[in-house]
Amino acid sequence: MKPIILLVLLLGCVCILKAQKYPEPEFANEVYFLKKDSVNMVIRLDKDHSKMENKNKIGSYEQSYQLEGDKSRIRLRSGKDLSFVFSTGSGTENKSGNPAADSVMRANGMNPSMVNGMDMDMYGFRDPSSSIQLYKTESSKGKRKIITMKAGGGMFGAGKTSSSDTYTFSVKKIRNGYWELLIDKPLPRGEYAFSIADRPTGMDQSATFFAFGVD
Repeated sequence: MKPIILLVLLLGCVCILKAQKYPEPEFANEVYFLKKDSVNMVIRLDKDHSKMENKNKIGSYEQSYQLEGDKSRIRLRSGKDLSFVFSTGSGTENKSGNPAADSVMRANGMNPSMVNGMDMDMYGFRDPSSSIQLYKTESSKGKRKIITMKAGGGMFGAGKTSSSDTYTFSVKKIRNGYWELLIDKPLPRGEYAFSIADRPTGMDQSATFFAFGVD
């Protein structure tokens, strides 16, 4: 009897440790900073929503998003070994996903049972790497700007194209609907934002951003 009780206690400790290592974010479909410590915790990033702006001038063209303020209130002391988490809010115990996610998928002609069977999120993505991008923002007139495309500057607008710097991350699956995003290389000091394109996309090509700064 004692060995059985001991085994149960050990399994319970393992579950507790796992929960401490990867706590569940309060809100689904948002990027959180994972502060790794003796007891790990997740920190919600600045959330903002922006519509794509298109600027046409003689010989130049720019597509961009703008975030309010020139700095994020979420400050990270170092850009090394950074980890973030993303959760769709549906774990392994929820085989059919959540009602809101199912409604979105049905509205877009998708079968919720098939999507969940393939371990996709509410937008139909297999993991966050296909739906999330990390940008370094640029300060402009008291706001932060993310340039997705800038062209022109040469004769008749034939100059080179450019965009805001992007940074890659590796995706580690923790469980169904929950991933850790590990930034592949140290981030220089500056302002950053994860972007998630709104789906289904509208005419304004809007996106949701989760911002932070590295000091």
